Amino acid sequence: MAWTYIPGMTVDATQLTDHLPLLTSDRPGIGGVIRRTDDDFLVEELPLYEPCGEGTHVYFGLEKRGMTTHEAVNRIAQSLGRPPRDIGYAGLKDAHAVTVQTFSLEHIDPDRIQALRLPGIAVLWVNRHGNKLKLGHLRGNRFVIRIRNVAPDAEDRATEILEVLRKRGLPNYFGPQRFGVRGDTWRIGAAILRSDPEEALRITLGRPGDFDRGHVLRARQAFDAGNYDDAAEAWIRASRENAKVCRALAKAPGRFDKALRAVPLSLMKLYLNAAQSRLFNDVLARRLATIDRVMQGDVAWLHRNGACFVVEDANLEQPRCAGFDISPTGPMFGPRMRSAEGEPGRLEAEVLSASGLTAEDFNRRSAVRVDGGRRPLRVPLADADARLVTVDDDLALELRFSLPSGSYATCVIREVCKDVGASPVAEPED
Repeated sequence: MAWTYIPGMTVDATQLTDHLPLLTSDRPGIGGVIRRTDDDFLVEELPLYEPCGEGTHVYFGLEKRGMTTHEAVNRIAQSLGRPPRDIGYAGLKDAHAVTVQTFSLEHIDPDRIQALRLPGIAVLWVNRHGNKLKLGHLRGNRFVIRIRNVAPDAEDRATEILEVLRKRGLPNYFGPQRFGVRGDTWRIGAAILRSDPEEALRITLGRPGDFDRGHVLRARQAFDAGNYDDAAEAWIRASRENAKVCRALAKAPGRFDKALRAVPLSLMKLYLNAAQSRLFNDVLARRLATIDRVMQGDVAWLHRNGACFVVEDANLEQPRCAGFDISPTGPMFGPRMRSAEGEPGRLEAEVLSASGLTAEDFNRRSAVRVDGGRRPLRVPLADADARLVTVDDDLALELRFSLPSGSYATCVIREVCKDVGASPVAEPED
């Protein structure tokens, strides 16, 4: 099930990515409920570098509440009379949280940034630098998360779980946000890779699910019935991109290949990334028990700089793995991926084959494709701490930890909470 915000929706941690095994499954979780309010989830960026104080680009730190990064960018751009594409940022942050992150804008008076007064946005600092801030210019994120309605022994349980994760590493699963509102973007990506545009569009635009309602439900029902004009009219309220695809099919019924070209390239890449991510998660699930050991033929990850190398002598390299200098990696399939050898390579080939995809599917030339690469199977959990607090007369556990860029806080929440009770909560959109 995808992890997304629906007003009044009940969510528990087992629903986040519930098919994936836990590293601490032998230890009891704390239960509880998550994200009752935005203040229950604080994210603060850890920058890759600090602004130097000189240059044509103005960097500024913001605290925002209840909005996505894209929403914040659009509001700032409108207020300053600039196109949104001029504003740089290092990462995308959740809508339903309090987030502290850095943005940049070139050729702007810093005083205009400092003077911004926008609902849900507070300017924390302003400085200058020599380049635009871009996606990936981020070392990691610091989290403070409150889990409410927990048992009195929650602090002891959480501390024990965090200690295991600190020693062995946090499983570096892609979180449910990666797979969209309905949790099916990986299926769309797999269909595109198999050159099956009809299946890709039927998943995207039809086949109503449990959480579809209102005009989205009507749009999917109309699409399944082949009423593409009606589907377009219903979709336009939620997605102009989906409506455009439906109109393309109305003009050329049966030409799913042509209609697929109406999907924005950015969305196409997102679907392909989701397919890569699902395969990575499946490999990680298979190797979870030995997440802190390298094998002969592994492509190892050097945490210091992200360099990779093939393990030729596992016994020789294991002390470095035990010291968290290196970790085994999993595949992000694509033409530039370095393949594992030996037993790790065979396991990755089995996972790929079971998906119905081939390496050639990822290498096929098309309008959009993904390069591929390697991703560590585990990441260090830093500055981890758990303590009981009282919030609105409720007993809550406050989790504090830091993760490298690209890793998901939901992975920590799943390990700590395990079985949680249902309660209305607000979940992130991205």
